This record gives sequence, C-alpha cells and structure tokens, in this order.
Amino acid sequence: MSGSTTTTKPRGHDKRKEIRWIKRWAPERNMGEIGIYGGVFVPARRLELFEADNDLPDQGYQPLRKVNGEFGARAGYYPIRFLGLELEGGAMLARTTNDERATLYHVRGHVVGQLGLWSITPFVLAGLSGLGVDSSRSAVGNDIDMGFHFGGGLKFYLSRYAMLRLDARDTLTAGRGVDDGVIHNFEALLGLSLTLGRKDKRPARPDTDKDGFYDDQDKCVTTPGVAPDGCPKPGDKDGDGFLDPDDKCIDEPGVAPDGCPIRDKDGDGFLDPDDRCIDEPGIAPDGCPIRDKDGDGILDPDDKCIDEPETKNNYQDQDGCPDEVPAEVTKFSGVIQGIFFDTNKAEVKKQSRATLDNAVAVMKKYEDVKVEIVGHTDSTGDRTHNVDLSLRRADAVKKYLVDHGIAADRIDSRGAGPDEPIADNASKAGKAKNRRIEFKLLSR
Repeated sequence: MSGSTTTTKPRGHDKRKEIRWIKRWAPERNMGEIGIYGGVFVPARRLELFEADNDLPDQGYQPLRKVNGEFGARAGYYPIRFLGLELEGGAMLARTTNDERATLYHVRGHVVGQLGLWSITPFVLAGLSGLGVDSSRSAVGNDIDMGFHFGGGLKFYLSRYAMLRLDARDTLTAGRGVDDGVIHNFEALLGLSLTLGRKDKRPARPDTDKDGFYDDQDKCVTTPGVAPDGCPKPGDKDGDGFLDPDDKCIDEPGVAPDGCPIRDKDGDGFLDPDDRCIDEPGIAPDGCPIRDKDGDGILDPDDKCIDEPETKNNYQDQDGCPDEVPAEVTKFSGVIQGIFFDTNKAEVKKQSRATLDNAVAVMKKYEDVKVEIVGHTDSTGDRTHNVDLSLRRADAVKKYLVDHGIAADRIDSRGAGPDEPIADNASKAGKAKNRRIEFKLLSR
C-alpha cells in the first residue's frame, strides 16, 4: 500500500533493537513475574497484634519499633498488559520497644493495574492480607489479623528477563483500642523480578491500525487511512455519515438532522429531550432527583413535614417532623434511681417494682420509644466478672419490662462493667454512684 516501506534484515536480526528503549521492554499479554523484595515496615503504634496470656499478670502490651526490616517473595500473572493478579509472602524482623524479638509475617493477594505502555511502568494495587506475629509470651505472643492493603509504585523493565520494582504500601488493620478504629501500617519496598512469557519477536516498526503505514509515518495511528499520511479520506472526520461541510459537530459522531450526538448533560442516563432536569442527575420517570426540601436527611416521599427539618433527639427521628421528647420519657433517660440488686447478684429486688412499673407504663404510652438498658459497676473486683454482672443486671431489667408487655425488639441491653464511671471510685460515695442502671433512648 502507498506510504509503506519494507527493508530486508539479515537472518537472526533482533527487531527489538529498532524500538526505542522507553518502549522496548513494555509489558505484554500473558506475562509472568517472579521475584524477591526487601524494604522497611513502619507499623502503627497501636497495631492490634497481641495475645493476652492470663498466666503472665504483668505481661502488658509492648508496641513495636517504628522502623523494621522486611523481606519476601512474590509471583504475578498478567493476562493483559494493563491488569494482573499477584501473591506475596514476607517477613519483618521486628522488635518491641523493650527490645523483645517479634517476627511479623504477611500473606497477601492483590489486583494490580498498570499503565503498560513503556519500559518504565507506573502501577497501583489493592487487595487483602493476613498480618501475623510470632514472638515470646513476654513480648506480644502469637496472633494474626486480616487487613486491606493498597499502594503503588514504578516498574523498571531492564531487559527481556529482568525488572526492578519500587513499591509504597499502606495496610489498614484494626487498632488495639476500642476507639482506635482503622490504623495505617506503611511499607517501602525494593524488588528484583524475573519476567517470563515475552514473545520471541516484535515488529521492528509497529503499525497499530494495520493500514500499511508504520506508526512513525502515520499521522492517524489508530485510524486506518490512505496516502499520503495514513489518515482517512477527507470528508467525514468523525465517521458518522455526515460530510464535514454539513456536520455541526465534526469531531463527534452524531445523528440527524445536524450530525451532532443526542446529549445527556447531567450524565444520569436520560437523554436531554426526555430529561426534565437536564442539569441535575436524576432517576425514573423524568430524570429529576428525589428531593429533601428541608435538608434533614429524610427524602420528601418519606418526610411527613417536608418544610420543617426533623429534630434529631432519638425520639420519632424517622418521621421528618420537629418534636420534643415528652417529659415522661425524659424522666426515664439517663441514670434510673430506684432499681436495686443484692451485692454480686443480678435478681431485681422487690422494692424496684414501682420504678420499673412506671417505666412499663411510659413505654406502653409512647410506642415509638426504644431504649438501651446499660448496667454499670464500680471498680471493685475482677473486670471480666463485673462486665458479666452488669450485663446480667441489664438483661434482668429488660426481662422485667418484656414480661410486663413491652416488645423485646424495642429494648437493647449492654453491660459496661466499670468502664464508664461517672464518679471517682476512690471513695465509697463515688463507687455507689457508679453502681447504676441507665436508660438511653435509641433512634432506630
């Protein structure tokens, strides 16, 4: 075809040498990668890898050092040049802050997305991992947690078989404390890999659109064309059947009458002629969004007072209307006086019945009220026993209310033990205040 040239190469000529280095070793389909890596692991100070040992009363939690060495191996398969799967296993020779040995290890799998156009290839990844520790009981014991990790980096394809790789990672795991939530554990890695599966030869001069014009001569490398420059015959630039002089949108394929596409300005799937709200993404039947006129988070179809925002007070919070908690209900919120138990027992005493009967009457009158009953103890004695005792007391109060006609699904119960004091446990008066039953309104 016009515009193409051919040259005769000697037998055995390596056609890859005709490709610039920046593209010579770019990733290919069906490649495998096997390698090793090393680096540093920076754990969060509140990393929840700890095995409590009741035989060591003075054991205590020991945080890990901030920076720890890491090494491991990985294997990956890339069915296409832009996407692949990888498995890794590694170990971190960590120590606790009191200089106890604590060997960390991980096993993880992830999906890798890479921009596989050049010999230097940026990538991102995300996946699941198991992060564990192997140490003496006096350090942090033996434990393993699941986590989610993500990261990115650069691959440097040096030759047909060699690849250098830089990674930065963040592994998300649970924190040690109740309030810690998700914590971050960072890694910086340097790896060397063996690349497998490359084709024996690559065209000396690529012709992406297969029109007979090599890419370095083709001004339209992705569109088949004709001489002199490999571009389509002039006349219909966007290929929609409308010649350019008659096409008002010559760069966008369109339809009658003017060759322009039918728009969906707000991208909601409703074409503009059928969309009553062309500037706002919406839903059926008219392409308009469901409104929340008063901005209280309750959509208008479910809001009984669409012009007045809901009062968020855990009382009738689903109807969308402003309200106040009735005084009778308020009386049974917070610490409830008049509920008694024998020491170290969970049976409700008879003198508690008047208070509980009043609570039953209020809950029957206000059927929308839902409560959480929380039992509390002082700090005397074993914490585990106190938590169990406080839960049994909360359950006993719940049982009384249920036995007297209140639906069980309106009541939650919880034992807080000594963990939520309202007074100083150093005095008898403070301990007496901390031994209590609380009612808390629920919004569900």
